[in-house]
Formats: sequence, C-alpha cells, structure tokens
Amino acid sequence: MKKKLSLLMAVLMASSVILSACGGSSSSSAAAGSDSSASAGSSVSTAGGQTPAASGEQKIIFALHNEPDSIDPGITDNTFAIPILFNAFEGLVAYDTENNIVAADAETWEISEDGLTYTFHLRDNLKWSDGTPLTAQDYLYSIKRVITPATGAKYAYMVTDYIKGAAEYYDLLGSGTADEAAIAEAEANLGVTAPDDQTLVITLNNTTPYFLGILAMWTYAPVQQATVEANGDSWTQSPDTFICNGPFKVSAMSFGEGVTLVKNENYWDAANVQLEEVEYRYILDMSTALSAFESGEIDGMMSVPSADLPRLKAESDSLTIWPAFGTTYYLLNNAVEPLDDPLVRQALNLAIDRTALIDSVMQSTDTPALALVGPGYVVDGEDFTEGRSDFGLSASGNVEEAQRLLAEAGYPNGEGFPTLRLGYYTDTVVKKVAEAMQQMFKQNLNIDLEITTADWAVYYEQVQAGDYDIAAMGWGADYLHPMSFLPLFETGSTQNYSNYSNPEYDALVEQARVEPDAQTAMDLMRQAEALMMEDYPFIPVFYRSYPMMMQTYVKGWSRSPLNYFYLKDAYVEVGA
Repeated sequence: MKKKLSLLMAVLMASSVILSACGGSSSSSAAAGSDSSASAGSSVSTAGGQTPAASGEQKIIFALHNEPDSIDPGITDNTFAIPILFNAFEGLVAYDTENNIVAADAETWEISEDGLTYTFHLRDNLKWSDGTPLTAQDYLYSIKRVITPATGAKYAYMVTDYIKGAAEYYDLLGSGTADEAAIAEAEANLGVTAPDDQTLVITLNNTTPYFLGILAMWTYAPVQQATVEANGDSWTQSPDTFICNGPFKVSAMSFGEGVTLVKNENYWDAANVQLEEVEYRYILDMSTALSAFESGEIDGMMSVPSADLPRLKAESDSLTIWPAFGTTYYLLNNAVEPLDDPLVRQALNLAIDRTALIDSVMQSTDTPALALVGPGYVVDGEDFTEGRSDFGLSASGNVEEAQRLLAEAGYPNGEGFPTLRLGYYTDTVVKKVAEAMQQMFKQNLNIDLEITTADWAVYYEQVQAGDYDIAAMGWGADYLHPMSFLPLFETGSTQNYSNYSNPEYDALVEQARVEPDAQTAMDLMRQAEALMMEDYPFIPVFYRSYPMMMQTYVKGWSRSPLNYFYLKDAYVEVGA
C-alpha cells in the first residue's frame, strides 16, 4: 500500500510536462501537440476585441498541457488533475500562500494530548454545488470509499498507512470472503466517526505530526454519496453529475478539449470569490500554448518550453518560477557490483556537472541537488536544508576526486570497470540528460555505460523488479514534510528500489516518524539524511521548480511547492 514512484524525471519542468507527482502508471509522457487542441474553445478577447482586464470580465482562460486520467478526487493520483480538483473541491484543511495549514471546510479542530485523535468541527451550513447539505457523514463516506478496494483509489495507502483500522478494513473488503458481521466489526474499529453532522473524529495508528498536511491532499476531499452511487464511475463525466464543494463548479467539459469552471454560489465563502469563470483548455504542445499566450488568446499556462526560458526570463513580466518540493535523481542499484561499493557510488556522484545539465542540456529553472530533500520544509523559521553539509559533493563536480575514489575502489582510470546499464524511460529531454551523463562518465572516469530505454510502464516494472543498474527516477512530495522522502531508502520499504539498507538510518527515520515535537523530529530527519548521504546510494541531480506564465492582470492566484494550484482568491485587475 506504499507510495508508488513518480514520473518526476518527466518533469524536467520547462522541458517536458508536469507528470504525476506520485503514481507511475496513471500518467504518461507528454502527448504530441496538435493545432486542433490549441484551437479548442473561444478566444480570451471579448466580442469587442478587449482583454478581460479591459472589459472588466472576471474570466480567465488557462492552458493545461495534459488531460488528466480522472477528476475523481478519491481515485486519481495524477497531478494533471490538480488545477481542476483544488478549485472544484475543498477538504477539511488547505494550504495558504505561505504554505501554512489553514481552515477550509473544518472551521476549527482539536488534537488530543497523545497526538492520536483529531476532532474537526465543520462550518455551519456547508453545501454541495447542487445546494444540498454537506455534513460530516459525507466525509466519513468519502474516506471509507477510498479504502474500499473496488473503488480503485490509487492513494488508498494515504488512508490505510495512517488511520486506525483502515488497513484492516481495506484488506477485509479485498479478501472477498468477509460476511456482514465481519464488515460491521471492521467499520466499528475504523478510526473515523461522525458523531453528528458537524463533527468528524479521526484516530491514527501512530502520532503523525504532519497529518494535517496529508489531510490537505485531494484524496481526503468529500464526494457526494448519492451522486456517486447513482452514476458509478461516470459521475465525473458530465457537468450535471459532477457535484462538488469548492469555490468553483463544472459548467462544461469536452474530452480532449477542456473543462470550464464557474463560480459556485453555494460555496461557504462565495462572497469572496471574484472570478466568475475559469476555462481550462487542453493545449498539449507548450510551444503552441506559448504562442496563444503571447497573442493574448489565453491568460495563463501551466509550464513553459525550455527553449523559450532564456528569452522569457529576460523579457517577460508574466513568467513566474515557483519552487517545488521534489527531487530528480538517478537510482543506483546497491545490490549490483560494483555499485555495492560506496567508493564507486561517491565517484559517480562527483563525476557529473549538475550545473551544466541544468543550464546547457535541459535549459531549465531547476537548481542542483546535492542531497535527497530539497528546500521548502520550515520549522520555526528554519528550513530543513539550512546549514546542511554538501556531503563532499559539488554542483559542478570534482573530477580529480572522482578519479581518486574510483582508483581506490580498484578501477584506476576505469580499468576493469564493467559496462553498466544507464536506463531511462522514453522522453526527449530525459534522453538528452542520460546521454550527457553517459558522456561525462566516459570523459571523466573512462567508464562505459550502455543506455537502455523503454516506455514508462515497462521501465517502471523493471525498476521495481531491480532489473537495472542506474535508472533515471525522481520523487515529488505528497505533503510538505521530509518524511515524504526519507522512506525511499528505508530497509523493506516498498518505495525502496535502490536495495540500500542501513539499520541506523531505519531507526532514525522511525523515531522521526512518531516524534511529536517538530524541532526534535527535524533534527532526527537531518541525522538520518546525513547518515544515508554518506553512503551515496543514489545520484541527486536537481531540485525542481515550476516555471509558468500568467498575464500580469491576473492577481491573487497561488501555486504551492506541492503543485497545488489555487484560484479561490484570484481576480482580473480591471483596467490593467
């Protein structure tokens, strides 16, 4: 039930598309763009040829570069759906522009002294977009739906890993042999109850200081039971049945073309929602989208073609670069000779020029990574990465030291070093990076790597099975906390595809996982990461960023390091 590895290497940001933050097979590489996708929908200009800013129209048109596989919050793990989900739905809590957890459907909450029980008090008079009441029972139903195997929820483990009795409930229903009495008992033992219409109580397996961040995920958003049960999987495929509870609701959808949202007058804070309409267009080719943006046909686009970044950084006031809580790296199979030798792994880390990969090969806005966890997690004003060692690594590499380490490992000037496979999945930019690294290893260490490639589905299966030597991969956080990354190298974790194992590291991660004090937990996590990095079980390459375009007259929108995209407070500045 653990988290599947992401498609982050596909998100070489400005060069590719934003792929699934956490779910391999649900996403794919960017589809080829077409003129028809670019022309879908109407121009942003009004009948009189004016922009929304000039006309006073509170409407924006925004380009998405991939169509999501699903817009069912309880099922999908695909971040292509984020711009729709985070504006059509709202959970108990949300992130503000400073990445703090704030009240959403839950107006207040209390946490028990032992940190295990969360009691949420819903706002008065919450409603669905169809005007019917939204209650704590809806949240209870939605959480149980996620942990019902027949639902097919790709993020079911975000419930089963944390909530008391959820894993047992999931396993029981999945067995296919449970009788009504057994199911009733499992429901009674489930750590989610709704004692009344405005109260939801959640009990955890263990103290989890970052649980509110997990609750901010779309997986915990409510869905309307009557609509889901009446329409089955098709409830998300028509505006008439797409009942939601966020600041916007769906007014139109056309597969392959886009989705239109309009203001939800039944939203609890509708009085403060200024946009009347948000039209999402699926413009798969980013160059086509950029042309539409620069001609005034659209107001924003989710990413930027890498080839245009230098020009846009110099010329455009509309380019915004948001930091992302995600890391792209190359896995090293620690069970394969000679990668089982830390000296070899350190030499490989020192032989590459990360700055050159970012600036010259990818031409992206990312930053060199010298460790696993990137910047973004802050406790009492102090970032997790503040004062962190570089672990002997360098953004530009250190060829002389790399050669010395390889010789110490028994391979002077690369002599006797076996030909290893350097794998990547099919993607143009990922290919360029792999080829550049192959060249760096040959030039700097005199070792040969055989490049192998496959489409994502096959490639991911190979990595999961350990059928690789060096593999292009990456990870995007599910929640704004280092614990979203550290299990990647825990012994026995289903997320650990490197075959790295260190009992001391495991112990520190487990201590941090249940430590209630945030500062103490951060110290433990820092110790764990430092211990692991001394073994160099992987090659960190870069910390991601999100370059995107938004017309300067669109104000109030935000995008979090988790790629959560909020338009609740957005508006068009009239006369801009």
